Formats: sequence, C-alpha cells, structure tokens
Amino acid sequence: MTILVMIGILIFGIVGYRLLPVNALPNVDVPTIQVQAQLPGASPDTMASAVATPLEKQFSTIAGVDSMTSTSSNGLTTIVLQFALDRNIDAAAQDVQSAIAAAARQLPSSMPAPPTQRKVNPSDFSIFLLALTSQSQPLSTVDDYAENNLAQQISTVSGVSQVLVFGSQEYAVRIQLDPNKLASRNIALTDVEQAVGSANVNLPTGTLYGPHRATSVTATGQLTDAKAYAPMIVAYRNGAPVRLDQLGRVLDSVQNDKTAAWYNGTRGVVLAIYRQPGTNTIDVVDQVKRILPSFQATLPPSIKLSVLYDRSESIRESVRDVQFTLLLALGLVVLVIFAFLRSVRATVIPSLALPLSIIGTFAVMYVLGYSLDNISLMALTLCVGFVVDDAIVMLENITRHMEMGESRMEATLNGAKEIGFTIVSMTLSLVAVFIPVLFMGGIVGRLLHEFAVTIMVAVLISGFVSLTLTPLLCSRILKVDREVKHGHVYAVFERFFDAMLAGYRRGLHWTLGHRRFVMFIFAAMFVATGFLFAKMPKGFLPSDDVGQLFVITEAAQDISFDAMANLQQQVSTIVRKNPYVENVMTFAGAGGPTGSLNNGRLFVTLKPRNERPSADEIVRELRPKVQTIPGIRAYVQNIPAIRIGTLTKSQYQYTLQGTNTAELYAWTPRVEAAIAKLPGLLDVTSDLQITQPQISVEIDRNKASSLGVSAEEIENTLYDAYGSRQVSTIYGTTNQYWVVMELLPRYQTDPSVLSMLYVRSNTGALVPLNAVATLKPTIGPLAITHLGQLPSVTISFDTRPGVALSQAIEEIDGATAAMRLPASINGSYQGSAQAFQASLQGMGALLVMAIFVIYLVLGMLYESFIHPVTILSGLPTAGLGALITLLIFGEVLDMYAFVGIIMLIGIVKKNAIMMIDFAIEAQRKRGMEAGEAIYQACITRFRPIMMTTMAALMGSLPIALALGAGGAARRSLGIAVVGGLVFSQLLTLFVTPVIYVYFERFREWIAARRGRAPVPAASAAD
Repeated sequence: MTILVMIGILIFGIVGYRLLPVNALPNVDVPTIQVQAQLPGASPDTMASAVATPLEKQFSTIAGVDSMTSTSSNGLTTIVLQFALDRNIDAAAQDVQSAIAAAARQLPSSMPAPPTQRKVNPSDFSIFLLALTSQSQPLSTVDDYAENNLAQQISTVSGVSQVLVFGSQEYAVRIQLDPNKLASRNIALTDVEQAVGSANVNLPTGTLYGPHRATSVTATGQLTDAKAYAPMIVAYRNGAPVRLDQLGRVLDSVQNDKTAAWYNGTRGVVLAIYRQPGTNTIDVVDQVKRILPSFQATLPPSIKLSVLYDRSESIRESVRDVQFTLLLALGLVVLVIFAFLRSVRATVIPSLALPLSIIGTFAVMYVLGYSLDNISLMALTLCVGFVVDDAIVMLENITRHMEMGESRMEATLNGAKEIGFTIVSMTLSLVAVFIPVLFMGGIVGRLLHEFAVTIMVAVLISGFVSLTLTPLLCSRILKVDREVKHGHVYAVFERFFDAMLAGYRRGLHWTLGHRRFVMFIFAAMFVATGFLFAKMPKGFLPSDDVGQLFVITEAAQDISFDAMANLQQQVSTIVRKNPYVENVMTFAGAGGPTGSLNNGRLFVTLKPRNERPSADEIVRELRPKVQTIPGIRAYVQNIPAIRIGTLTKSQYQYTLQGTNTAELYAWTPRVEAAIAKLPGLLDVTSDLQITQPQISVEIDRNKASSLGVSAEEIENTLYDAYGSRQVSTIYGTTNQYWVVMELLPRYQTDPSVLSMLYVRSNTGALVPLNAVATLKPTIGPLAITHLGQLPSVTISFDTRPGVALSQAIEEIDGATAAMRLPASINGSYQGSAQAFQASLQGMGALLVMAIFVIYLVLGMLYESFIHPVTILSGLPTAGLGALITLLIFGEVLDMYAFVGIIMLIGIVKKNAIMMIDFAIEAQRKRGMEAGEAIYQACITRFRPIMMTTMAALMGSLPIALALGAGGAARRSLGIAVVGGLVFSQLLTLFVTPVIYVYFERFREWIAARRGRAPVPAASAAD
C-alpha cells in the first residue's frame, strides 16, 4: 500500500506540474479601478473643479476605498481608486459605474463622452509590446490597422485583459479656420460649428413597403473625408455661398496631433498587451504570437510589424535558471548524504524523499491555484535542504540500531518507533514557523502567502514520506555495516568524521564545565542580536531584472509639442547608443501614459542577460548621460518586479497634502530642496507644475450684457478656436471618427490673436472679443493632483547605491521635522515607501509570533513549559549569524532576507529537538543525570545534526551565490540562511546543552520547593 500511495503522489504531482501556469511572480492583485474623463481644451483648473471634484465626491461614498488619487491636466482627468485587498473588483466596478452615473448631472454638458473606467493592476506591466511603423503610409492608416484590426483580434485571446494604444493617431477631419476671413464675411466660429454639425448627419431614413417588395431608403447625409467637407456651404453672403475651404483649410488629420510615438527613431503606433490575473503569461504570449503571422499577411508591405518587448522571454529564462538552481541544490544535498553515509544504498533511501516531496507539492499547488514562479520555485529550492532532514534522521537512527547488532527488520521497527515522535515534532514545528506568514496583510502578505504554503506542503509531504517510505526501504535494501566491504574513500571519510566527533567531545566537555561563561556569551549574543536587528539597514523588495528599463522625461512647463518631440528624440538617441540596449519606444505628448505636454516616456528593452551587465548597472551608466541635454530632465528606472501605487519619475514617493492650496504650493519647493540635499538620495523631484503661462480672458459682464453677448457664447468661441473641439462625428464601418475644428496653426501661437476673434450677439451682430473682455497674461497650473479630495503634491526620490530605504526615510523624516511644516500640511509616504513602512512595523511582530507559535506547538507536544524554551535557545545565534553575514556581504535586511531568518527558526530548532528528545528519553528510561543525558544525546545525534545542517546549507548555497537570471534579487535570502546556519551550528551544539542543564536544575529546584522528589524529565513520547 505504501508503494501505491507514493506512486499516486508522484503521478498527481507530475500532472499538476504540467498544468501549473508559469509567471514571474505570484498573483498580487490590488483591486484598482482607473477612471478617465476628457474635455478637450479645458484647463487643469477647470478639469479639477468641474470634472474631478464631482466625481471624487461620489467615489468617496463607495465602501472599501483605501486611497483615491486624481491628476487633472489640460483636457484630461485621471482618477485612480485603490480598494481594500478583500474587495471584489467586479462589485467595486459596479459601484464606480453607479457613482459615475450619479455625478453625470454635475459634469460639463460639453464633454464628448461620459467618463470611462477600467480595471487595472498597478503591480503588473504589459507582457507584450508591438510596434507598427511605415515610411510611406499615413499614420492614421497605420493606426487603423493597429486599433481596429490587430488590437481587436488580440483582445479576444484568452487571458488578455486589455490592449492599450500608445501614440494613437486615429483618423479625424480637421477644420482649420482663418479669423480674418471669418470676420470679413461676418461669420462667427459658432456659425461654422453649427453648419458642420447640420451638414454631416447619419440618421435613419426608413423603408418603402410596396405590394411585392420592400425598398430601403438611404441618403448621402454623411461626409466621410476632408475632400467632402471642403466645398460644404457654411452661409450665404450677398447671395453667394461661402464654402468651408474659403474660410481656411480642411485636411485629413488625426484626433490628437499633439501626441507621438517612435520605435527606434521611426514614428509609429505601439500596442501594449496586458494579461488577466491568474493566467499563464507564457501561454498568453504564445497565443498572441500565433495571431501575428496571419495579421502580417493582411498588412500592406509598406507597414512593418515589430516586437518591441516580450515579457515571456525573461520569465522563461528566470524560471529555467531557478529550476537549474533547484536541481543543483538537489544534487548538492544528495552528495552531502553520500559523504556522511558512504553507501549508495543508504544514500538512495533519503534521496527518494526529495523528488517525492517536491513533485507531490506541485499537485497541491495546482489545486490551490498557484503558479510556477520565482517565489514558489525559490521556496522549493530552499525546501530541498530540509525536506530530506526527516528521512536522514529516520535512516540514521535505524542504521545506529543495526550497528548495535539488531537485524534489519528489528532495527527498522525499533528505530522507527524510537524516532517517530521526534520526526513528528520536527515536521509540525517547522510548519508552525510559517503560520504567522499566512496572516500577513498587504502586498507583502500576498506575495509571501504562496511561498509559505508551498514550503508547508512540501514539509508535510516529506514528514509523511519519512514515516512510511523510508522505514519500508530500510527494511528492504539497507545492509548492516559489517556485511559491507569498504574501500579507501570510506576510510578517509570515516577518519575525518571521527576527528570531528573527537573535537566535538572535547569542546562539549569544556563548555559543560564552564557553564557560566557559556551563558554569559549566550546573553551577549542575545543582546547583540536585538541591537543588530534594530540598527540593521532595512529594505523592501529587492530590485529585479526583467530586461526592461523605464525613462520619464520632463521639460519646461511652457514647452510646445514640436520642441518636446525634438528633446524627446535626443534622449532616445542617447539611450539607443548604449551597447546593451536592444529596442526603444519613445512617447511624447498629452494623453495616453502622460498627463501633460511637457512629459514623455521611454520603454527600453535590453539585450539578453548573457550579453550585458545587470539592469541596475545600466541604469547607473545611463543616468549621467541623459542629464546632459539642456532643457529636459530624464529619470531612468529599473522597472520593479512589483509596482505599488502610481508610477512616478522616481521609485519612491513622499506626498504633501493640505487644505490651503497656496500654502501647500509655497512650502513644496522648500521641502523638495531640503530633501534633494540629503546625501542618501538622488533623482529628487516633484509633480508640482504651477507656472504654465496663461492668458486670462476677463469678461466685462456689463459691456457684454449691453451688447447682447453671453459668457457662454464667449467661452464657446474660445473653445471653437483653441480647444480642438469635436463638432461632428463620422460613422465608419469599424469605428467612429471625429471632425475637429480650430484656428489655423499660425493663429494659435500668439496671444494677441485673441483680439481678432468675434462673438455672435443675441441681435445677430458680430462683436469683437476685445470689446467685451480684456486679456491678462498670468501663470497657472499645468496639472493639479488630489489625494483623497484634498490638493496634494508628490515628491519622488530614489536611493543612492548602498543606501537602504530605511536610511532614506530616516533622513527625510529628520529633514521635514527640522523644517516645522505648518499644521495644515501633512506629509506621508505613498506607494512602495508606504508599503515598506507597514511591513517594517509588522516585521518584529511577525518574528515574535513565529517564535510564539512554535513554543505553543512544542509545549503541547512535550507537555512542558520549559523544554520548548530550551529547543528555541539556538535562535539568537542563528539570527546573529544571519545579520552579520548580511552586513559582511553588503546586503540589507529586506523582505527576502527576513523570510530567510524566519526559515532559520524552523531549521535551527530541528537540531535542538534531536538533542533534547534523546536526552529526555535517557533521563526517563536510564535514570541519567541531566548533564550526562544531554552529553550522550549530543554525541549520539552529532552525525544526523551535521547531516541535516549541511543538507540545508547546500540547499541554500545556490541561492546565496545568486546563480541564474534574477539571482541577485534572491541573494539576500540565501545569504541569511547560509550565514545563520554556519554561525548557529558552531554555537548551538555547545550552548543548547548548557541551557538544558540549567533548565533541568531549575525544574528540580521547583520540585524541591514544592516538597516532593524531582520527577524525571517528561518524554515527548509519553
């Protein structure tokens, strides 16, 4: 039956492995909804007050909103709602849509479309980027193929959540008018607007029903291109028609001609493909790739389709390297077992526990909806070092009984019975270590949940295998040592082990004879561990290398689109010259990923890892080079594995928020300057943009009223002139296109041209704008941001190499405290910095909870208050070793390193369990004194303790060596485990016996005080 159960575990595990999705990281989905509203031509002030504020008031009534941020720029408002992790995203989307509907009456009636919402995952980037370029075709034609053909096909692929278009050049008819020609013909801009709307119609026309057949009635009311609009009659003057092309020009153009995207320097359109949560990234990308050949066949030869970025390649490479690390760890552990047992037969027995435990875990992972990713595979790699521990302990104990003269079957029965409860204790206590991790909240809790469960499942399976399959194999294939002829290698290993054991005997004798000195050393280590833990530089999630960099650019607030496009191309040229860069997608203009005209984006794809240094090194190399271009600043980032919050110019955010806008805007530059001077920070900048030149049209309402001109007519005229107003719609077969009206470009460059505009009065006369209004130059905001419903400004920053995030936060807190900000201004960290603070607060509590849970489990198993403390006495040495090793290798105590310390708790206490369990049994059955009992326990258990420790060490060593793609991100975890194991192994074997003796004497003293004879130590098996 045992063999059949093992076969079942093996088969189900293999099936689960084949069905598991493959991703870079576990699904860390923050329920987030992004709402966008457009009002072309509107100022940031108008967007903030007329669009953002009504929507925010409605959104604030939705249950479960954790944070609400908004950015209002020219013609665009973006609101990001982040909900509590337990909030259902579909239900939240319904609430958001209801809130949008409730706010509709308060929104401007001139909005071309109601606000739209979409579900987003801020922690996820696009998995596939495609670029369409052409040297001869109009960009509107390229865009039509991209948006209305390829994007629609890709959207139907299973697992694709959305397809975004960067640099959209959607076709539009653009009407550009000359104000002089309008005035000379007594025509107002609003007259042209109404005429175009009436001339282009697409209404139902009905059907003729005859006695024998029905005939549809159609009309040519629809005008579809610039050529059709040009001869359109706007009005009659002196009996002659005034046609549209007589008032300016009509051309085939695009909806937004102030945005552009380039692929390696060539204008084009870029499609960004995002996956649905929980789907297999590699599978989704493969499905998209299968569509591309058929689509390529339909493209004209003049349009080129290029793959800009493929996320699956880095995932494949990373997972493949982690799998290699897993196999390497497995091989090292098997070699350790063979080195200690010196027998192929004996090595095979515990070695079988390894694949069964790992493969069996895949089946449970599939049932729980997990994936094959860097976190789960890293958990399995670490498991390799200690899932074999139980089998080693079982095998060693059976072997020891055989060496005592028992037959193979007797040794198996007696050895398994003797050690069985010890294995149960080791297994359950190790599982208990990770129970507190399951209750961690926030992003880190979501990230580590899969890690903890994977390890717990693997440990439980290994314990089951060790209690069933290992004794079975021992009773069948294990040979008595006297029956085996050994060679020279065996003798060498035996002499080496005997020398180690002899040295340990002498050291143990000395420590048991100098117990007070040992306890003094132990107390000093305990204090040093607490001190180091408090003072250790702490980080959050280590940077990863996904083969992609991100560059955000910012120019002067009054820059034109043409000037911004030129500067953006200069930055792109510098980036493309880097020998490690493969592709660059550049984006400039208002709309899409940028909120204002002076901002730009670059998506940089790097060459394969074997052809370049790490992404962080390339960032450090590019940083000074892109800062040499006058007129523009560029901020280079290594895209984080998990992005928390909105993407800003630097990785971390500190937000100032206040009720008094003037005070907030006055203090922000001072705070930014103080933070920029801090030695541990770089790329300090803010999103405060309030110095954009503006022309304020101040209406003289008395004059306007006397001339019959309304304020609404004045603003409509201005909107028609400068707002790129949609005055009509063309209904195509696959899409709808705008008809946009504005002044000729030469009349959009000089503020004095506003005096040439005329407004239609209610009497029908044209009134010059300067007759009812005065023009006043001023400055105003380019973008307005809110946090919650209050104005806010975000200062973003990055840390210098070698500076931990905890140190940076301490510097900022000190600088802002010294400035004594007004009470109306509140500063708080956002995004990754906020998540780091939350995790930092829970880090110590989690460690305490893990120790407490183990104490409870061990206390219940041993029915003792004292012995769990003895077993846990080795933890300070392990923690101190981990922290010292991290300092030596220049690593910070980040989340991965902290998980390594949590793991050390489970690994180190296994050694103590083996010693204490034997000592308790010796006292109870043989009547030994505590010192003699623990001495015999240490000597007897020395070999399995060394074997299990070396196995755990070798299992963690490949991670500490940072082998493979993304190995640097996992390095801190491996270093913490290896350093903690080495340090604790040198000390625990000597400290724990001394503590055991003291606790036993304390127990005897308590018994004497109660007036009764001391009771022999309770055994775990009792």
